[in-house]
Amino acid sequence: MNRGQILTVRATHETLRLATGAVSLLRYLPPMNRLVLSVVALGSMIATAGAQPVGDKQALGTSLPAVGETLAVNGAPGWPQKLDWLYDIPSFKDATGKVVIHWFCAPKVAACVDDLARVVTMKENSNRVYVIAYINGNKAQTKKLDPIRESEGVGRGTVAFGRHVASLFKTMKIVGPVSIVVDVEGKVALVSTGSSPPELDARDAKVAALTAAIKEYTMTSDGPKVVKPSEKFTLKISVKLATWLKYSTKTPREFKVTVPKDLTCDATTLKGDQVKITDQTLTGAVTCSGPKGSYEARANLSFGYDAAGGAGLGTESASWKFEIKP
Repeated sequence: MNRGQILTVRATHETLRLATGAVSLLRYLPPMNRLVLSVVALGSMIATAGAQPVGDKQALGTSLPAVGETLAVNGAPGWPQKLDWLYDIPSFKDATGKVVIHWFCAPKVAACVDDLARVVTMKENSNRVYVIAYINGNKAQTKKLDPIRESEGVGRGTVAFGRHVASLFKTMKIVGPVSIVVDVEGKVALVSTGSSPPELDARDAKVAALTAAIKEYTMTSDGPKVVKPSEKFTLKISVKLATWLKYSTKTPREFKVTVPKDLTCDATTLKGDQVKITDQTLTGAVTCSGPKGSYEARANLSFGYDAAGGAGLGTESASWKFEIKP
């Protein structure tokens, strides 16, 4: 039983206790006093019931999120879903694979004007940043605090304004500037509520670190160090694609191995479906064997992938030095 359920049970117990006591007392009072006590008891029951929590969902979106919580580009469940936008609504496609900054500011807050330049710089210096601004003002005021800058920021973010934003500010007790930084996995990485230069520097540094860590894919390789004569061994390259990408079906996949002539492999070139895909991992592997000696082998794996910004190409290589001896 969670805390909300415990409180509800206690409140219900208290309500019943008050009601039972009131009924018992009514038996010994004159008619007029009975009426007064009934009204008081009813008011107590209503107040007690009204104090009961309605569950954790009531708190969602009513305060700033905590680090580690999930936050989508269209906000938390409790945020207004029908905001007024200077541009299109937040784009899941454009924000995918990027660090998202939910930036809250208001025209009458001097620190917001200073922070605007910083947010614009982060957006313009990296194509890995997507900015969603919430400006507590009318359309004319919002344009003066617009970090997207119309055509300059196509695909880089959008800006909300108007009465629903004002309601959001009031609910979450925001003055500004406030920044919620969300990583590529959709998790809150930082909540910045300060406006001093050191605090804003820390936020900017966090965004820079997160964008620098973004990779379309990672590569690993596997090969022998020492094997016995005629013993089979594997030469392998694996590529794990980022979760927001997918392997292209239009770009040829190829795994090519170059080995000394004394080595025998079940294949030296794999193409298409011979290069296996499991979930987000692409693997090229061949099995070889050979006589006693010292050897060096090389391999290349080429592939394509589809991203929001267009097609991408990848080429990874590996080399191995190993011995075959009894």
